[in-house]
Amino acid sequence: MSIDEVIRLLKEIQDLGESAKTTTKKAKKVVKKVKRAPSAYNKYMKKQMAQLKKKHPRKKHAAIFKQAAKSWKRSPDRKRSLK
Repeated sequence: MSIDEVIRLLKEIQDLGESAKTTTKKAKKVVKKVKRAPSAYNKYMKKQMAQLKKKHPRKKHAAIFKQAAKSWKRSPDRKRSLK
């Protein structure tokens, strides 16, 4: 086998690899999912977490989350979401 044949074969292999890459990229389609609107609980927790973090910046996230979750039980927003 001569050097010219080896170079030709290497180019063919390289071309095959590139064509395979382009076909797989075209075959994949991006499916965008529609996000659900946040629930009353999610909205409340986001608001409460921000307020509590401002009041207690050094407190751990888990402790703040527990405090916010407990306050959800007595929240008027919860009572409205149950109706």
